[in-house]
Amino acid sequence: MANEASSNSFPVLKHTVTRMRKQQRYKTHNSSLFSSHRLDTDLKMALLILLVMLTACAAVPQDLSGKMFIFPQETDTANVRLNTSMQSFTAVTACFRSITDLSRNHNLFSLSTPSFHNGFLVFKEAGNNVIDIYVRNNRVTFTDQDYMLNTWQSICTTWDSESELVQLWLNGKPSIKKFIGGSVITDPIVIVGQEQDSHGGGFDINQSFVGMMSDVHMWNYVLSPCEIQRFIEDLNFTPGNVINWRALEFEATGRVLVENKITCE
Repeated sequence: MANEASSNSFPVLKHTVTRMRKQQRYKTHNSSLFSSHRLDTDLKMALLILLVMLTACAAVPQDLSGKMFIFPQETDTANVRLNTSMQSFTAVTACFRSITDLSRNHNLFSLSTPSFHNGFLVFKEAGNNVIDIYVRNNRVTFTDQDYMLNTWQSICTTWDSESELVQLWLNGKPSIKKFIGGSVITDPIVIVGQEQDSHGGGFDINQSFVGMMSDVHMWNYVLSPCEIQRFIEDLNFTPGNVINWRALEFEATGRVLVENKITCE
């Protein structure tokens, strides 16, 4: 009877061992799948946290007083997008300082909208004496401007939809006022370093800016001549309420550097 019991129990034991092995393989497989799934989940979470941190860093306003953007070479990529505090306005004053050795066409300040790629554009033509201003794709040309190479220039441009007039200030010298038309500007994208031929893009290396730029401000109203003069002379002036160099939200793309603007008094 003992031999019979041993003989009958062997297949049962063999079946039990086989089943335990299958269960172990199943558990190992499931454990591997679970670990892989958990790894993917952890990786996705880490990437999400990193993306949130980068977005938060890009959105934090920075005081760039005493600093400048450097665009060191011709490209069709390097640019800085300046985030605006408003999405609609009927008047503009844009002021900035720049230095370059470019004698060809180049962009100085480019604002586009979904409907007008030259929503508000300050553009230096080839040569040393012509600056174009565009508002909603309309252009006026200011000639005989004393635009010097390898010298810091202080430039302000004003436009008002009520009068439909535009004016250029170069190093404290005002131009005549010219008719350009225009009404409301909405959903702007402001870029320095490149000229927009589409909303936020369409860059052309032959219109790119090479040099340094600083103190970029923009207001949703026309500054008075005295206020513009205070900006030109770098005195105490009211910072821009649309773009403020002292609390700037910006996104740099490509080879753009931020360095101290060191001058010798």
